[in-house]
Amino acid sequence: MKKFILCFAFLITVVSFAQKEQKRDLKFNRDNNLIEVTYYHDNGVVSQTGFYTTDGKLQGEWLSFNAEGKKTVSGNYDNGKKVGKWFYYTNETVKEVDYNENVIAGLKETDVKNDKGL
Repeated sequence: MKKFILCFAFLITVVSFAQKEQKRDLKFNRDNNLIEVTYYHDNGVVSQTGFYTTDGKLQGEWLSFNAEGKKTVSGNYDNGKKVGKWFYYTNETVKEVDYNENVIAGLKETDVKNDKGL
């Protein structure tokens, strides 16, 4: 039992030290009353860009990038819910996921190398 408690305490310590605040830039856009945010990877490359409403819900277009700056996800939120077409990019494929109020309504995968829809 002592080993279990020690292991648990060690894991909690490691996890809390591993979690650090992600660097970000925030600015208020008076034209659309949204908060524009940019998050960064540890190496300084942009990780995500998007908007929040003043009550903290995701809104509008969001983009995600890997540590090398290559786009990995693009999609839209409406009042905190995924809507419309979202694109998930890998080296080999592009997955197009159609969302209707946060629920997947359709899926299409394209092989980037051969440019064939699957």
